[in-house]
Amino acid sequence: MDILQAVSLRGIVPVIKLNRPEDAVPLCGALSRGGLPVAEITFRTAAAEESIRRVHAELPDVLLGAGTVLTCEQVDRAADAGAAFIVSPGLNPRVVQHCLDRGLPVLPGCACPSDMERALELGLKTVKFFPAETLGGVAAIKAMSAPYGGLTFVPTGGIDEKKLPAYLAFDKILACGGSWMVKEAWIQEQNFEAVERAAAAAVDAMLGFSLGVRDMAAILRGEKPQLRTHSVRRAAFYLAQAGVPEGSVTLLEA
Repeated sequence: MDILQAVSLRGIVPVIKLNRPEDAVPLCGALSRGGLPVAEITFRTAAAEESIRRVHAELPDVLLGAGTVLTCEQVDRAADAGAAFIVSPGLNPRVVQHCLDRGLPVLPGCACPSDMERALELGLKTVKFFPAETLGGVAAIKAMSAPYGGLTFVPTGGIDEKKLPAYLAFDKILACGGSWMVKEAWIQEQNFEAVERAAAAAVDAMLGFSLGVRDMAAILRGEKPQLRTHSVRRAAFYLAQAGVPEGSVTLLEA
């Protein structure tokens, strides 16, 4: 499985700004316990590189990206520290090409058709759409994706738990980035239990598990349960992560 497929299965990419590297491991640990073994640690602060290095060393199951990457030098620092993919707010052809030369998946920010055409010219198939809500949200992505059928998107900016399902319901959206489950105040207060709860709530909103009355009756009779979900493939991934034996649950599209 390639990195962007792995991002797609996770569905949500927490976007993290850290002022202290020592917060990185407990924060990403809380995300993982909440069901989100993925993080984009941004180069908005001087703590980014060391934070990535610590998470990579201590939490190898976390799919780790570097965000707000603006230069080729930052690409090298992020990759050498352990980042598996690169995210940038805009499309800088030099940065994108440097990532490709290093074999690193890169998600440059695209806000208009010209950006998307430059991304296609560079050989990219997935881009970041940023700032998503400011630019028109799902409706804008649907409109722009029409002439660019080969592109998929990772929107970030203004998305929260309530808006998430509508974004992920569109098949051209690979995953969504957001910071609502990693609020800066929680990090400052070392309130990692709040992060864990918010991560779990985000996963619940994404998967949208539900049981009908007949399904509940079947469970009471000792039959295999049926779960309805917004995404069978993501639900299968998350159930496996939770240790649910394969085949013990029947998954159905809601």
